[in-house]
Amino acid sequence: MDFILENPLILALIKSLLVVGVVMGMAAYAVLAERKVCGWIQGRPGPNRTKLPLLGDLPIIGPFLTRLGIFQPMADGLKFLVKEEPTPGHVKRFYYVLAPIVSFIPAMTTMTVLPFGLWKTADGVQPLVLANIDIGILFILAVSSLGVYGIILAGWASNSKYPFLGGIRASAQMISYELAMGLSLLPVFMWFAPETGGSLNLFNIVQAQGNHYWNVIPQWTVFFQPLGALIFLVSLFAETNRAPFDMPESETDLVAGFNTEYGAFKFGLFFLGEYTHIIIGSGVFVALFLGGWNLPWIGLPAGILGAVLSVLVFLVKTCALIFLFIWVRWTLPRFRYDQVMNLGWKKLLPLAVANFVLYLILIALIES
Repeated sequence: MDFILENPLILALIKSLLVVGVVMGMAAYAVLAERKVCGWIQGRPGPNRTKLPLLGDLPIIGPFLTRLGIFQPMADGLKFLVKEEPTPGHVKRFYYVLAPIVSFIPAMTTMTVLPFGLWKTADGVQPLVLANIDIGILFILAVSSLGVYGIILAGWASNSKYPFLGGIRASAQMISYELAMGLSLLPVFMWFAPETGGSLNLFNIVQAQGNHYWNVIPQWTVFFQPLGALIFLVSLFAETNRAPFDMPESETDLVAGFNTEYGAFKFGLFFLGEYTHIIIGSGVFVALFLGGWNLPWIGLPAGILGAVLSVLVFLVKTCALIFLFIWVRWTLPRFRYDQVMNLGWKKLLPLAVANFVLYLILIALIES
């Protein structure tokens, strides 16, 4: 054990495997949550028949877990792995295979700089994060935007009309909403600049939100910058291609959009990439606007108990936001393409610019 703790390479590898395992597990069960919440909203049970040969046959426990659908992600994962995977003859084969990988890798890479808890010791506070870099938010924005290249590549490599239209829509949508998303974040870092020294480090932002104004009001960003939080959240829906912004895969007019020609494991990579983007995006929103692992007027204890509690608080907030993603998808109808573009360019972008200018003036007045 001492050898592992003293070897930074082995320790980093173990932490990476743990985080990847948790995120992949969350992505798998986010699909289950999607199907169960959809069933709940539509007045039906959702997945409730898949069971394991041994555990599913246990009295009381087996049927209960089966009704919850606990085993459904395992069955889905096995299906993606063993299902026959023919490659259409008309596709550009190399890029057709490359596209799901390009879509999946950025989603997994962004989680390396997202802090998900803290460890209090006698020497101070240590962040629970794989890579605690000072330009964390820039890294997330830069790498996550690369995921759209996988969608564009899939649309083009499929050599088919509907996937190609889906890829073009994805690129236009990403450009339209990334501007508003980036501008909505600038006031956040300006607001906390006196406490963070102007750092773009996400851990410092979360720690700054743990303070209180007049020892009464939690300094969570959403309380002081509600418009910026709303702009970022709407842009996040659009960036993750979630309904009502699912233009790249609109079933009503594009069959399935960019992934029409995909199946089995390749389709599974697109699927996991989408839900991983949702999880990481929700985590970023929690870190920037909802105080991360901080609770109002409640301090976390030192040691391993405080570390576990901080991770649990962060996960609960993230899961609540994932539930919001699912709820919105099965509540609102899909927008028309022109409505999506108008919302991005004519509504969110001017609001983001106005919000930025407002806080620029406000911060200047406070500091003067």
